Amino acid sequence: MRLLPEIIESVAAIQEIRRNIHAHPELRFEENRTSDLVAEALSSWGITVFRGLGKTGVVGKLEGDLGSGKMVGLRADMDALPLQEHNAFEHTSKNPGKMHACGHDGHTAMLLGAAQYLSNHRDFKGTVIFIFQPAEEGGAGAQAMIQDGLFEQFPCDAVFGLHNWPGLAEGHFGVTSGPMMASSNSFEITIRGKGGHAALPHNSADPLLAGTQVVQALQSIITRNKRPIDAAVLSVTQFNAGKTNNVIPDSAFIGGTVRTFTLEVLDLIEQRLKEISHNIASAFDCQAEIGFIRSYPPLINHDPEVQFASEVMVELVGPQHVNTSIDPTMGAEDFAFMLLEKPGCYVFLGNGDGDHRSVGHGMGPCHLHNPSYDFNDALIPVGVSYWVKLAQRYLAKEAL
Repeated sequence: MRLLPEIIESVAAIQEIRRNIHAHPELRFEENRTSDLVAEALSSWGITVFRGLGKTGVVGKLEGDLGSGKMVGLRADMDALPLQEHNAFEHTSKNPGKMHACGHDGHTAMLLGAAQYLSNHRDFKGTVIFIFQPAEEGGAGAQAMIQDGLFEQFPCDAVFGLHNWPGLAEGHFGVTSGPMMASSNSFEITIRGKGGHAALPHNSADPLLAGTQVVQALQSIITRNKRPIDAAVLSVTQFNAGKTNNVIPDSAFIGGTVRTFTLEVLDLIEQRLKEISHNIASAFDCQAEIGFIRSYPPLINHDPEVQFASEVMVELVGPQHVNTSIDPTMGAEDFAFMLLEKPGCYVFLGNGDGDHRSVGHGMGPCHLHNPSYDFNDALIPVGVSYWVKLAQRYLAKEAL
C-alpha cells in the first residue's frame, strides 16, 4: 500500500475522534454534538465552516493556494441507529438505545483526517468541499442538504462517497459502474371489509382472507410481470389482522419493502401492486387503501468518475486489492440523491473478517446494523489516504 506517512502518524488521533463519536451516538437530525465536534475540528484547521444545511449538516470549504479551479465534494455520514449496543469495550455507546452500528463514526473520522491533511498541504488548485451529512439512516439527509441549497452554494464538479463493507477483505476496495445500490421503497396496504362472528362468516366480508390472497399474488409481480433479467425484491414484512379467535376483523394491514435498480422497474411494480390489491380486495367484497412511499432512488455511479476513482484506488492499494465489478447490493444509500444532481462515484472499503473485535451477542463487528458491530480502525489510514489522493488527483486532472 502507498499510504501517506503523515497520515499513518496521525492514525491514533483520528481513532480517538472516531471512538469519541462512537461513544456518543445521535440519531438522524439529532447529530448536534457530532456536528459541533466536526465544526470545531474544521475551524481549528483553518477550514471555512458552514452549518444548517439539512438541519444538522456541516460543510467545510478549503481553497487551494494555487488559485481557482474545479470544485470536488467529499461526503461522509454522521448519524447512528436506534439500536442497543452489546459491546463492552471502553468506547461503547453511552446513549441507551442508540448505537453506531453502520460505521458512520468511522466515515466521519476519516473525512476529518483528510480535511486536516489537505489543510496542512494546500498546494493544489481549486476547492475541496467536505460534506458531513446527517440522517442517512432513513431520513434522506442528503436530499435535505440539497434542498437547502448545498449545490447552489457549493457547485461541485463531482461528488464522491465511501462506505465500509462486510464480506470484502480489510483494506480492499469495491466499485462498479451504473447501479450499485438499490432504490428503497415501502408500501402499506389496508384491506377493509366487514367484521362479524367467526361462526357466521357468510355475514361478513373477510379482509384477512383477502389479505392472504394479496400477499401471495404480490410475488407474481416479481416472477411474472417484470423481465427476469431485471433485478428486484418485493418483501412483505408485516401482516396484522384481528385480536381474538372468534371475531372476523374489519380490516387487515399488509406492509413491506420494494427494492429495484431502475425507476422503470419500480414504476411497473408500483402499478401492478396497486392493481392486484384493488382487484383482489374487490373480488372478496372488500376495499383496498394503498400507500406507496419512494424513499431513496437507486444509487447509480457515473462511468468517468468510476474510472477515475478506480485509478486512485489501484495507485493506493494495488490492482489485486481493487474489484471494479463488485456485485451490486439491494441495500440502499441516500448518496444516490447527490448522484442525481452531480456526476460522481460511491465505493466500498472492505472492513475485514471481524478479528478486530470480539463477536459479543450479535453477528459480529463487521456486519452492519447489528449490536456487536464496531468500525475497524485499521481502515483509517486507507480511507484518509484515499480521500486525500482522490481530491489532489481530481483537482490536478481537471486543472489541465
